[in-house]
Amino acid sequence: MAETDDTTQPSDPSTKMAEDRTDWAEDRTIMALERTFAGWMRTSFAAIAIGIGFRALFGEFDPPWLAKAIATGFLLLSILFALGAERRACRAFDRLTSHAVDAPKLPNIKLIAYSISIGAVLLIVAFWVLSDGTLAPD
Repeated sequence: MAETDDTTQPSDPSTKMAEDRTDWAEDRTIMALERTFAGWMRTSFAAIAIGIGFRALFGEFDPPWLAKAIATGFLLLSILFALGAERRACRAFDRLTSHAVDAPKLPNIKLIAYSISIGAVLLIVAFWVLSDGTLAPD
């Protein structure tokens, strides 16, 4: 009886079909992760919009710092959404291998999340530093 080499592919068609289905499932998971990451980025942008809208709508609050503080909370939430989604996506993409689809590049995922976060930080600074469009009160 001849020994079989473990490195050769099995010739059974059902085994090949099972491997194909597994590869397709992994590709579907990659695409689902991309959609999930995009959803979290949309949520992050929505938190930024709520923060800006709150600040614009209730800018004349009394005390004046209250509107800034609430808007800052939404912007901090936006940063949390963006960075959390980036970390989860990068961990998941590291575990998966794409077969028929192009997996997103991890530097692009990081660039998107960090850009949103930096933009939110700049808005927070603008809320607290700028007063009526000037750097110093008159």
